[in-house]
Amino acid sequence: KRLQKELLALQNDPPPGMTLNEKSVQNSITQWIVDMEGAPGTLYEGEKFQLLFKFSSRYPFDSPQVMFTGENIPVHPHVYSNGHICLSILTEDWSPALSVQSVCLSIISMLSSCKEKRRPPDNSFYVRTCNKNPKKTKWWYHGKQFYFRMITFQYFGLKDYIYACLGKRENI
Repeated sequence: KRLQKELLALQNDPPPGMTLNEKSVQNSITQWIVDMEGAPGTLYEGEKFQLLFKFSSRYPFDSPQVMFTGENIPVHPHVYSNGHICLSILTEDWSPALSVQSVCLSIISMLSSCKEKRRPPDNSFYVRTCNKNPKKTKWWYHGKQFYFRMITFQYFGLKDYIYACLGKRENI
């Protein structure tokens, strides 16, 4: 029921520069594609992107899986070339009070505030080693500036990886 309401809201009153790709919801209400255009006056002005939303049966108590998809993935310090987005509201800061529209607005804001188009420093390694589902990544958030790096640690004799967004580079 909640997903139906959000679908209607996105169709009838989408955030600026965003439209629901109607074909994407014809077969399933649990997977949407949102077409997005870079905001005027920003580094992404006139560029077109697509966001993929996947909803579990636990939505809205569980955050949707959200990532960029398609031909054009924005070059941004918080967006990996495979479309994964490092944004706290997509994981640990998710709240059932948030919605698809609020996620869209956060992503527009993230892109609009960008001062320099560049990939995260560990983009190549992350893309080679990450899970296809960005929600399976264990992100660490710290401060306003994020640096992404992979930390390896031993846990019960198994090697595990955490992709970290750290405010400053640290040797761990």
